[in-house]
Amino acid sequence: MFILRRRKRKAALARGGKRAVFLTAEWRRLAMLNYEIDPAALMAYVPAGTELDDWEGRHYVSVVGLLFVDTRVWGVSVPFHRDFEEINLRFYVRREVGDEVRRGVVFVKEIVPKRAIAVVARGVYNENYVAMPVSHAVERDYGGGCKVGYRWGKAAEEHRLSVRVEGEAGALADGSEEEFITEHYWGYVGQRDGGTLEYEVEHPRWRVWRAREAELRCDVERLYGEEFADALGGEPASAFLAEGSAVVVRKGVRV
Repeated sequence: MFILRRRKRKAALARGGKRAVFLTAEWRRLAMLNYEIDPAALMAYVPAGTELDDWEGRHYVSVVGLLFVDTRVWGVSVPFHRDFEEINLRFYVRREVGDEVRRGVVFVKEIVPKRAIAVVARGVYNENYVAMPVSHAVERDYGGGCKVGYRWGKAAEEHRLSVRVEGEAGALADGSEEEFITEHYWGYVGQRDGGTLEYEVEHPRWRVWRAREAELRCDVERLYGEEFADALGGEPASAFLAEGSAVVVRKGVRV
């Protein structure tokens, strides 16, 4: 009976059916600092079956701070693990499936404040999650602008990122840099045996602010490796704040 159900699920996916829901949450206050990088620095991280994605010939890595709100895994809300911050370093790939181009994200490292979250993510997806103290703050000024900042690590070696924005968030323009950074709806994870796990992420198009000011202060080599030091050591090519939305992360499958 189990084998029959599994065959039916595979047949449904082949017909365009949706995979089971792994996680639901709201992602809010996504501060996104984007850096142009030499694609050679990323090649060792590209999962099998995918290729680097680019915007107008440029390859990017992004350092992103965001809030998880009302997080549920397999429909279950775990006390004291529903709302938390995450800091991640990610880059962008694509995978062709028939006539469809699936534009996706690969995470180099994801930092969360809860050890249990990191353990589950490593165990289920083999994502490079680590646990350390993380906090965030929102500062509003009288002119209607605000600064969103994230801090992580222990006090003696604290890292931080922030963006300052003004006015109202705007809709994404087709073909824009903002669209390229935010409109990736697949995740890809290299596995220990050399294979690749693919999972789908669902959310509406976000409205974004382009940041007037942006800052990243961290020990890049220690956190992410020397191959990222040159790119992240300079000024970001762009920085956005996305308002975010409810999201659905579907169960990963090997491809």
